Amino acid sequence: MKFLVRKAPENFIRTVNDEISSLLNRHFDSYFPEAAYWEDMDKYSMPVEMTDKGKEFIVKAELPGVKKEDLDIDIDKKYITINAKKEEESEVDENSYKKSEFRYGEFSRTVYFPEEIDIEKTDAKLEHGVLKIHAPKIHLEKETKKKLTVK
Repeated sequence: MKFLVRKAPENFIRTVNDEISSLLNRHFDSYFPEAAYWEDMDKYSMPVEMTDKGKEFIVKAELPGVKKEDLDIDIDKKYITINAKKEEESEVDENSYKKSEFRYGEFSRTVYFPEEIDIEKTDAKLEHGVLKIHAPKIHLEKETKKKLTVK
């Protein structure tokens, strides 16, 4: 007697689960659109990259559509806080439906450094939607050895 064993295609359960999840999310989002916005907020926050170049840290922040005038950067020896504002263009056509995935408002991000930086020599430049900050490290002079005499 031969037995036939039917096997499910690879990833079948994952595919069905994704479809059901997608269907439920679309239904839920139509009743509570602000919930979908907060769920996807991480996709639209300010992406940041920090590189240690030995003598300095280089911080890059992706800020498309943000102008220099709309940036406010607070700096300390151990961190930098980048505050940006992007205002919505007010062009609305009453006769057409418009969907926009652009995000407007205020964004803020704080980057902490593993070593202290020289705030006097730190500079920032905004070019092609990327903010680039050069933050030189503070190099403390090496302590010299000293022998203590016991009294």
